[in-house]
Amino acid sequence: MSTTLTEPAAPPAARARTAPRRRTRVLALPEARWALAALALFLVALPLDLLGAPAWTWGPLFAAAYATGGWEPGWAGLKALRDRTLDVDLLMVVAAIGAAAIGQVLDGALLIVIFATSGALEALATARTADSVRGLLDLAPATATRLPDGGGQEEVPADRLAVGDLVLVRPGERIGADGRVVDGASDVDQATITGEPLPVAKQPGDEVFAGTLNGTGALRVRVARDPADSVIARIVTMVEEASRTKAPTQLFIEKVEHRYSLGMVAATLALFAVPTALGAALQPTLLRAMTFMIVASPCAVVLATMPPLLSAIANAGRHGVLVKSAVVMERLGQIDAVALDKTGTLTEGAPRVDGVHLLPGDGPGSVSGSVPVPGFGLGLGEAGVLRLAAAAEHASEHPLARAVVDAARARGLDLPAATAFTSTPGAGVTATVEGRVVTVGSPARLPAGAGPTALAAAARVEEEGHTAVLVLVDGDPVAVLGISDRLRADAAGTVAALTRLTGAGPILVTGDNPRAAARLAADAGITDVRAGLLPADKVAAVRELEDAGRKVLVVGDGVNDAPALATAHSGIAMGRAGSDLALETADAVVVRDELAAVPAVVGLSRAARRLVAQNLVIAAVFLTGLVVWDLAGDLPLPLGVAGHEGSTVVVGLNGLRLLADRAWRRAAGHDGAAGPGPAPAIRPREDGTGILTAPR
Repeated sequence: MSTTLTEPAAPPAARARTAPRRRTRVLALPEARWALAALALFLVALPLDLLGAPAWTWGPLFAAAYATGGWEPGWAGLKALRDRTLDVDLLMVVAAIGAAAIGQVLDGALLIVIFATSGALEALATARTADSVRGLLDLAPATATRLPDGGGQEEVPADRLAVGDLVLVRPGERIGADGRVVDGASDVDQATITGEPLPVAKQPGDEVFAGTLNGTGALRVRVARDPADSVIARIVTMVEEASRTKAPTQLFIEKVEHRYSLGMVAATLALFAVPTALGAALQPTLLRAMTFMIVASPCAVVLATMPPLLSAIANAGRHGVLVKSAVVMERLGQIDAVALDKTGTLTEGAPRVDGVHLLPGDGPGSVSGSVPVPGFGLGLGEAGVLRLAAAAEHASEHPLARAVVDAARARGLDLPAATAFTSTPGAGVTATVEGRVVTVGSPARLPAGAGPTALAAAARVEEEGHTAVLVLVDGDPVAVLGISDRLRADAAGTVAALTRLTGAGPILVTGDNPRAAARLAADAGITDVRAGLLPADKVAAVRELEDAGRKVLVVGDGVNDAPALATAHSGIAMGRAGSDLALETADAVVVRDELAAVPAVVGLSRAARRLVAQNLVIAAVFLTGLVVWDLAGDLPLPLGVAGHEGSTVVVGLNGLRLLADRAWRRAAGHDGAAGPGPAPAIRPREDGTGILTAPR
């Protein structure tokens, strides 16, 4: 018996506000229809046989039950035999025919019916696993409104959109393709892709993703990716490819299965031939041999491994974690050490202004006290300084410039127009704003404007682990901005969860300076910090741990961490909405960029490994008990059939427990199990220089 995922079906109607997970109907499966037909025929023939009706009344019905329930596994077994592979399904059909040959027509028909029903249940469970994957495709609409170059509108299938097409997204519709906004403004709910809890404001130039839900505004979007290459389509493709792989445990079982099946056939023949040669009665000897072949078949053992791993892969995919193969899902549960990158992994990856340090002047002893005074110097105050600095930085693409602009917008400040903008790489920018020359840049690179007071204030900011940015107005230093990349809200909880899972605290491997790294590590609860590392140094750190016998998980952003991700026992990339490099580099990708998903998927992997072990024990107990009963006692064929097929169903359903959302919540620590808890509250604090340090 095998477990495979079917190909995804076409998405449903467009523009559904919600995308309920599709569930395969039982009668939609051919295995279920054949099993139902066999059961119906058996139930009609059974009372006729038991009541002593003529054989011509019930015989054809039993024969039809044999045919409807056994033709499909029998044909598949014959094709496998042609490829010199002995399929256990074929052995079941042979055993049923053998029972009929010695007059046990009823018992053989019962075997066929139970075997067909077991196969239908297995097919249904497999289809439900596939539904979990295909349900992701339901997020994307089936049609989109294309705006041709000549004007007008036309409804087209979303999968026929091409790169460069212009599409209209009305309020409340789902976006049909990955692209960029060229006109309009709206809030877009993209939690299905990035996991962000609140809608994100979109305006011209912003990227949008297929399957995300538009808000109240109308958008015109230029398609940037072929629909087959959209983020949501790549998620489905990767999960399906992972579901087609086989874990080492499964490969070992299948390797043993072939040899075991040959030995089982030899034992069955010996169990029939030897007693017969010694004078035993033909019918009971053949019946015992047929019963042995049934109960000794390793169906439950073969099915023990893949359902838990496939279910875990599908569940992780629904929660924004792409595990690239069953091999990876099995290996993730083996890790006992974790190495975390800093920027973009423990931190948000987006610099923010943490404080505005106003300067009273450039004379000796003029560094401001603990409370900034807005009325001195040019009388700008914090808001005035931030407003001028953001106006000057508005035309810059530097990450620090975006941080200054975002800080001004967060305060609701209007940004005046800037002229005469110039940018000096590595130094800063200069622009004329409302008749004043505003310069924003590195204190060390602006020696003409940074006097001792400004340099002293900048040094204090840097001592706090921030990046210092100096603001000058008409050549006078007016403020130092403290900018840093803040710690993720779930970083401390994730570190604690990983510590509980592995028994050892994670290590921080970063190329950042030691002071900033140490400060952030302290906030996250990490004690082992390795800073100032180049990519090759990170690889060396991973190899050092592995040489000590550890199985290392590296979590990075998939860019400069790629060598370490490839070197480690397992690698997880923070995907940032499915970046190509992240999708290609790591063993698994956290598409929604939620750090707490890392311990959750590790916990899910460990749960899958436990279920595999449980399944192997269940299968071994049933197989051993039934074989011993048949050899040492008198096991009735119907009871042997029920025990064998019952163990197969139990094993399959046990593995599918990991499909439930409850399994993810338990792995994530939200259902009473160990997992990432809430991060400790971190309050803003004010240091001795008047800098207000926001939560990190």
